[in-house]
Amino acid sequence: MRNLACECRIKVVQLVFVLTVRLLIINAFLSGLRNYLFLNSFQEVYTMKIAIVCYPTFGGSGVVATELGLELARRGHEIHFITYSQPVRLALLNPNVHYHEVNVPEYPLFHYQPYELALSSKLVDMVKLYKIELMHVHYAIPHAYAGYMAKQILKEEGIEIPMVTTLHGTDITLVGNHPYYKPAVTFSINKSDIVTSVSKSLRNETLKLFNITNDIEVIPNFIELNKNIDDSSIPCYRSVIAKENERVITHISNFRKVKRIPDVIKIFYEIQQQIPAKLMMVGDGPEKEKAERLCFDLGIHEKVIFFGNSNEIDRILSYSDLFLLPSETESFGLAALEAMALSVPVISSNSGGLPEVNFDGISGYLSEVGDIQDMAKNAIKILKDDATLNEFKSNALATAKQFDIQNILPIYEELYLRAISIYA
Repeated sequence: MRNLACECRIKVVQLVFVLTVRLLIINAFLSGLRNYLFLNSFQEVYTMKIAIVCYPTFGGSGVVATELGLELARRGHEIHFITYSQPVRLALLNPNVHYHEVNVPEYPLFHYQPYELALSSKLVDMVKLYKIELMHVHYAIPHAYAGYMAKQILKEEGIEIPMVTTLHGTDITLVGNHPYYKPAVTFSINKSDIVTSVSKSLRNETLKLFNITNDIEVIPNFIELNKNIDDSSIPCYRSVIAKENERVITHISNFRKVKRIPDVIKIFYEIQQQIPAKLMMVGDGPEKEKAERLCFDLGIHEKVIFFGNSNEIDRILSYSDLFLLPSETESFGLAALEAMALSVPVISSNSGGLPEVNFDGISGYLSEVGDIQDMAKNAIKILKDDATLNEFKSNALATAKQFDIQNILPIYEELYLRAISIYA
């Protein structure tokens, strides 16, 4: 009966999501049809020249922006990444993908070098040189602000270009809400032609914290499900990490305070007392050293492996049994979605956008922030036997499929066409 009830719940969730996505795509087609005709595109697909501005680091916003650009390039669009260093997941093998580095000259006069000015100037130069039709800036600070400056400079030269701003989380909830930045963030969002948010939770938080006059459209983060991983090597790699009877538990983050890294260690401490297990900590940041000391204090340092930053995220997740994400808040929870896409169930807090990704009792479990005992109890519930674990693994993958990039990309393409038509 329990299995039947669980199957019914996930089928209902899948049906609701699929219907929602189909409605969005139908609406995208109807509202975008006029734009296709107006733009004189009688081809099967109207290809666009798009500038993507993002942080090039391991953080979620940079990963999403990079994966979005690469997939757009595969569909024939010309994509220009403009940032201060090459994004970590950017492959330049596609002729439609271009990378332009923003150089910031150092002058003794400036205590802090003016990156926003350098970025604005670079955007202006690249738009004129490559005839770019649209700017998509990820993260409000400083990209939306720099994008607006570039728009105004181009306007003086008779070039009108739309700007789409995507809000990702800490640019709003942590940095953007600081009194020193709040007026600039509010201005930048309101001056964007189209604003998107990666979750309903983040949209609601933005509207609560800022005086926003623009509409904010929700387009969830996505995952590329059709990745090639060499399955034959997984047992070999796993045997290096853990014994056959040990469960592999993983956490991936930037090790900031908001991720509640000590909670990850303490949850694992409770788990390993009842189930043989190993913990893999992937990433780097200010809380890493404290986490390493805590492992020694609890006497579990031999059961915990700290990897640092890695480009082998998919391989690490492919031999994981459970993912821990007890964050104080998450605007979406991309790390959780990446885990679920590789059939790894998730134990997470119920904060921010996480309930929009991790479905309680289906793809994993949700708990109150800081409730270590409840998270540990739920983790043990999943890991206790192979049948239960395999059921949650299957459910996690089924949930992740709803966020496949092939479902989300058409929504972005329609949005871009709508933005371009503003100035056409």
